[in-house]
Amino acid sequence: MSLNATPASERIHIGIFGKRNAGKSSLINALTGQNLAIVSDVSGTTTDPVYKAMELLPLGPVVVIDTPGIDDEGELGKLRVKKSYQVLNKTDIVLLVCSAVEGITEEEQKLLKQIEKKQIPCILVMNKADLLEECQKGQQFKERAENAASVRGQKIPVLWVSAAKNLQIRELKEKIASGIEQKKPEYPLVEDLLEMGDFAVLVVPIDKAAPKGRLILPQQQTIRGVLEAGATAVVVRDDELCDTLQNLGKKPKLVITDSQVFGKVAKEIPSDVMLTSFSILFARYKGELEVQVRGAKALDHLKNGDKVLICEGCTHHRQCGDIGTEKLPNWIRKHTGQEIEFHFTSGTEFPMDLSEYRMIIHCGGCMLSAREMRYRMKCALDQNIPFTNYGVAIACMNGILPRSLAPFPALLRLLDET
Repeated sequence: MSLNATPASERIHIGIFGKRNAGKSSLINALTGQNLAIVSDVSGTTTDPVYKAMELLPLGPVVVIDTPGIDDEGELGKLRVKKSYQVLNKTDIVLLVCSAVEGITEEEQKLLKQIEKKQIPCILVMNKADLLEECQKGQQFKERAENAASVRGQKIPVLWVSAAKNLQIRELKEKIASGIEQKKPEYPLVEDLLEMGDFAVLVVPIDKAAPKGRLILPQQQTIRGVLEAGATAVVVRDDELCDTLQNLGKKPKLVITDSQVFGKVAKEIPSDVMLTSFSILFARYKGELEVQVRGAKALDHLKNGDKVLICEGCTHHRQCGDIGTEKLPNWIRKHTGQEIEFHFTSGTEFPMDLSEYRMIIHCGGCMLSAREMRYRMKCALDQNIPFTNYGVAIACMNGILPRSLAPFPALLRLLDET
């Protein structure tokens, strides 16, 4: 990711859904003013969800998701439809594209029920309006729109457009902007923990698993947060931490470390210096830390044969010493003294049925939208499966969870719960 680009996880995700040849790809091209999506008269041109990061005024940075047709057929078609429905879990607003000539059909009604169930804002886009003579006849146009708007038993925005003729496209952009409630995070990432002139030391291991030539997204965003607070960010490798602390001239206000060296770092910094990790900061930022602190308690109750699901939100290449597939399982076996069975997912894959797992340990989710992280967490909680993240779990296994939560005093009470 470019240092100048808005991370995908911070962008509004706009999902474009509809039947084959409803004009989804044409609508994307009309919205962006570019030929980004392949357009064809052949049904099923889009065979997998396609993600396009862009600037869309008046919204700003967005990710537009072009999905396969929800009426695809055959065994392969069913898989494509399933993929389309999965996109709902990361979508902030749905544009349901229907053919104005065909109107609302069974496939769209089925999708609308899922949209309502997941409480996702939706705009009904009646495309190809230029093909309807009656669209120009006032009352008939209005009746069609009102009928379409009542498919969920409640009013939803409806817009009659023509992607081919660029009709009502500007109005659609304005509808999208007004249809999204852009909530600010309840907590900043790190800014409220620092004051002007403070030092914050960020511990960043550079090992075989570290990406070449760049810092990972949580590190980049945390540096920006430190600077926003008017503080100074000092970035060091874990094997340089002691020398750096001696040479700083004063104690840092806060040390933020990569979770995999939590135990080592805790031993090297003074006890009166606040300590936490990147993944714990991100869990608080996304409003998930309370649930994840509670979930970590399941580590002390794992037994032989229990299954633990470890999830990565990104799809980086697994290397020797990978934290998710190697280090975490080894630390958990050592902590519990039990033989645990581990399963792994990465990227967009996340099972709906979690009943076989004793707990779920997720990465910080920096590459996932807040909606998708909330969806994954809710899936676990609805099935009574404890859910935590790498940083909380590692702090717990190192016996330093109380210290790593010290910057957030309100959460320390959770450690006393049974």
